[in-house]
Amino acid sequence: MWADLAGKVILVTGAGAGIGQALVKQLASAGATVVAVARKAEQLEELVAFDPVHIQPLQLDLSGWQAVREGLANVPLLDGLVNNAGVAVIKPFEELTEQDFDIHFDVNIKAVFNVTQSLLPRLRDGASIVNVSSIASTRSFGGHTAYSATKAALDSLTKSLALELGPRKIRVNSVNPTVVLTKMGADNWSDPAKSGPLLAHIPLNRFCEVQEVVDATGYLLSSKSSFVNGHHILLEGGYAVS
Repeated sequence: MWADLAGKVILVTGAGAGIGQALVKQLASAGATVVAVARKAEQLEELVAFDPVHIQPLQLDLSGWQAVREGLANVPLLDGLVNNAGVAVIKPFEELTEQDFDIHFDVNIKAVFNVTQSLLPRLRDGASIVNVSSIASTRSFGGHTAYSATKAALDSLTKSLALELGPRKIRVNSVNPTVVLTKMGADNWSDPAKSGPLLAHIPLNRFCEVQEVVDATGYLLSSKSSFVNGHHILLEGGYAVS
């Protein structure tokens, strides 16, 4: 699967940490050229140090509409796009502020719309777009009201884009994991009192590993998924059937 991506050019947002960072390193190791988009210069410097040949850093704050369009104007022609950047402010509904609401929609939805639309002239016919969503798009969790709303919107956007971009043979899919054990995920769900009730609904009795999200994304980027379009790949250990 990964060998299939050698020589391809793929842009990844949210590349500075967690899933995005792991994906960029995996793609570069496979011989793909990766445009790595992140807000923090030090995170991009770390990626370039890992592979200065295959990783092209692009420092960009995705919350600015025009800045994104200007920042992406000169990227190379792309075979793939991974909309991975996202935020999650976990609070009870009654404590959520207008700022909390806006940052969720600005990054988790508006930025995906803006990045994808901006890059349409740079996407080759037959390219693959992968949106990193969540099982929170269809299942309710306490404290996730704003986050879940954006992921539901992202799943809808994924399907709409799959329909509209089909004539160019551009495939659009999403990966929808449960809790992913990034550093942030592990820290947030280390308390058994919090993790136990959710794990009780997962037949495999564990959370998702970062590499499992990376592998699913790689599959959707590759020609191995050439007839998969408009789908949401659930990475949740059987949560949906529990």
